[in-house]
Amino acid sequence: MPGHEFDELVAFFDQMAQTEWLSEIHWQLIDRSGDWAERDVIDIGCGTGRLLLKNGAAAGSITGIDLSENMIQAANLNAERAGMAGKSHFSVGDAYRLPFTTAMFDVALSTCVMFLLPEPEKGIEEMLRVLKPGGRIAMLNPSEKMSPEAIQSVINDRKLTGFEKETLEKWSNVSTKRHRYSQEQLDDMFAYLGATSISHTPVLAGHAYISIADKSDD
Repeated sequence: MPGHEFDELVAFFDQMAQTEWLSEIHWQLIDRSGDWAERDVIDIGCGTGRLLLKNGAAAGSITGIDLSENMIQAANLNAERAGMAGKSHFSVGDAYRLPFTTAMFDVALSTCVMFLLPEPEKGIEEMLRVLKPGGRIAMLNPSEKMSPEAIQSVINDRKLTGFEKETLEKWSNVSTKRHRYSQEQLDDMFAYLGATSISHTPVLAGHAYISIADKSDD
């Protein structure tokens, strides 16, 4: 989907980022991404900025890139409301061609985005490019188990209803039309691109993974 097709979905994605199931995963991802103190953190496909703003007070700077102009407008507004406008920068950009020089950031995040790209490895390669040596990638992607049928067990176990249920079902449905990865496939992709210290944490009962990978110090 081009950026303008997301413009009408700002409210939906902003509310989705605040659901209990996704907020819980966001906090796990933040924890796995390491200490943000005085670090420069970027989120590719940042939507309305909710992930960055959760822990933005601890960071040196927070930067968000999204294809949708309306998402970026909402992210800037959310940053202002959170009192973080002075340390945040949200702008329209393409995951394949990030508008930053090499080695600018300490931490690069991406949730519910890379699996949507026709060639996710190109997006990951760009994330690694803009990271400083020793910097860290933290991503969320659906696993090979994810499907609308399989996710019903999570919905039932958590007793999800209403918008919570709707958003998880929609994410599972989209995942079947894009990319789903096993841990081994993710390992191979990151290793091929030169990343190190690769690890995966199952979430949603193994229907998705938080993946961590570091850029080499070399």
